[in-house]
Order: sequence, then structure tokens, then C-alpha cells
Amino acid sequence: MIYKALYGYFDYAAATPMLPAAAEAMRPYLNDNFYNASALYLSAKKNRRIIEDVRHEIAKGLGAKPLEIVFTAGGTEANNLAIHGIMQKFPDAHMIASAIEHDSVLAPASKYDHSIIQVDKNGFVSLEAIKKVVKPSTVLISVMYANNEIGTIEPIHEISKYIEEQRKIRKQNGNTHPLYLHTDACQATNYLDLQVSRLGVDLLSINAGKMYGPKQCGALFTKTGIALIPLLQGGGQEWNLRSGTENISAIVAFGASWKEVRGNYQQEADRVTQLRNILIHELLQRIPGCSLNGPKEKKRIANNVHITIKDIDNERLLMELDELGFMVASGSACNASNDEPSHVLKAIGLNDEQARSSIRITLGKYTELKAIHTLVDNILQNIPKK
Repeated sequence: MIYKALYGYFDYAAATPMLPAAAEAMRPYLNDNFYNASALYLSAKKNRRIIEDVRHEIAKGLGAKPLEIVFTAGGTEANNLAIHGIMQKFPDAHMIASAIEHDSVLAPASKYDHSIIQVDKNGFVSLEAIKKVVKPSTVLISVMYANNEIGTIEPIHEISKYIEEQRKIRKQNGNTHPLYLHTDACQATNYLDLQVSRLGVDLLSINAGKMYGPKQCGALFTKTGIALIPLLQGGGQEWNLRSGTENISAIVAFGASWKEVRGNYQQEADRVTQLRNILIHELLQRIPGCSLNGPKEKKRIANNVHITIKDIDNERLLMELDELGFMVASGSACNASNDEPSHVLKAIGLNDEQARSSIRITLGKYTELKAIHTLVDNILQNIPKK
């Protein structure tokens, strides 16, 4: 049933359907096992153990400690906790973010002394750009792992090595300001290595709603020794970093989706990459005036295709495809109600006309080859004929 309904779905970067295993895991905690995990009676303590089991599973998958995992209400809150949590601790300090970050990074960054680093035409952040804006007072650099619009996989490990060098220099110079690296990994969880030690990150945001789990559930990895200022004050749950009764049903479902997705992420990445490459080839060969935005194969997230089709109205094309049963996007779903062209597309050099002639197609678990061929056929039939 799920598979049939998702034949024409090509917007997996916006939202993923919940896995049957996740929905099944969630169900008992909506009714019978509803108890507050902070209560002292036995049924509540069992729920506490379940939450800690999920925390342990996610920590293991990240190569982290359970104490380093904070459950949040999705990726936006995780990003906000990372940014505000550091910058409120150092209110006179400086931070850096890339020009193509999600708004849940750029908006909180705008509240502090900050610099925005530009990217190249394929969306890549360069070390040279970072070096130009780092100050002695810089305490945080935030660069997303994989971009949600054009699919660029950023050189997080290279950035982390530079940060480590800067820490040594600061120590030699008597500069007591810390320097942390945060990455928004919400689009990376289905397809990329998430071992925090290999990435070299201090904070990492993930989102269950992007990996076949429930929406409004996510987590922030925070390396041991980093003391964040909490966003929410209250009962002191989640190591006093995220007060509020834990959403145990969502957390349990998150754990089930995490286990299934991360258990075979490399195989699924290989499968989706093959489909993505076929789709890109067909679009560029068959659609007049079609060009690819973002990087080529290896530096692009497995499921992302972002194209500009000269002289089309992307909103009209989206509506026509929707009527035919195919769902694609004009950009980030979080900004769908905003008439302004995407800040990501502007950052890579597209003008307003080009941005409004662009669409994002993202693949996922239920995408099949036949649907890709049919999608391209329908795009071809619904673009203006010259």
C-alpha cells in the first residue's frame, strides 16, 4: 500500500514516509505505555529504560557516548540548540556559517556577531573562505554536511582538521576562546558516514523525519566537555538541555527507523545513486535547455537532482506534474510559502529568472526505475514547445 502510493513521490528531502517498523514500534506508546518517563513507579521506569536504549543505539551509530545525545523536536530545534547554546554562553564572541545553510542555522546566527562565507558555483565551502573571516573571538563554525537543495557534500573533515590546528595556535597564543564545529547532518543520515570522530565535529544535528521516522523528533550530538545554554527551562530533562516530558512514542519510532536505515545505508546509497545518475542522464539528454545545479556524482548526496530548465515557470510545472501524480519541489519545503528565490541558488550564482526555472527532485526508499522514466516523460510533455 505504501509503495503504490509513493510511486510518483520525488520529494524525499522534504519528508519521508514512516517505515512500517517505526509505526509499529510507536503504537504501544500512544496508548498502553503512555507513562511519563520521569515518574517513579515501575511502568514509568520501564519507559525511561526504553528511552535510554534508543539513546544508546543512536550514540553507537554515531560512535558517541549516550551522554552526548540530546533528543529534540526535530532538526530545527537541534540546530537552534547548537547555535544559541554556544553563542549565549559566549555572547560577545563571533561565529561563522556558510551562505547555503538551512534557515534554522542562518536565523539564529543572525542574532550574534557572525560572518557568512560564500560558496563556489557548485555550493562548496572552501577552507580559504573560512580562513579569511576567522577572528580570535570566533567560537563556532557551522557548515552543513549535505545541502538540502542542491545536494553538495561539504568537506567537513577538512574543516575539522583546520579547526584543530587553530586550537593549537590559540593555546600557544594564550587565547582562551574555544572553537567548535557544528554540522547540520539532517540530509546526510540516509546515505553518508556519520561517525563523529571521523568527521571531527563537536556538534551534529539529525532529524527523524528525514530518515523514515516521525516528524518533530530529532537529536543533537554534543561532544563531552561542551556546556550548552539550554533553549528551554523547566524540569531539567535531557541532561538539563531540553526540558519537557519526553515524547517517548516518537523516540521509540526514531530508534526503529534509525536501526533499519543505518543498518544498510551504504547499500541503499549505492542503489539510489544508480537511479539518480540515470535520472540526471535522461533529463540532460531529453529535456531542451536543461542544466544541472550542484556538483557531479561523487560529491553529491545520493538522492539529489536539482535542475534548471530554461524559460519554464517552476510553480506551473510543479502543479502540472502534481495533477499527473508526480510530486517534486521548487526548493526547500520550509520556504515553500516564500516568493523570494532560494538563497541557496542565489549563493551559487543563479539569477532570479534561473532560480524560478529550477526544480528539485529527490529520490528515496520507494523510488523505482519505471517511475523515473515516466517522470521524465511527463516533464518533457509539460514544458513549453519552441
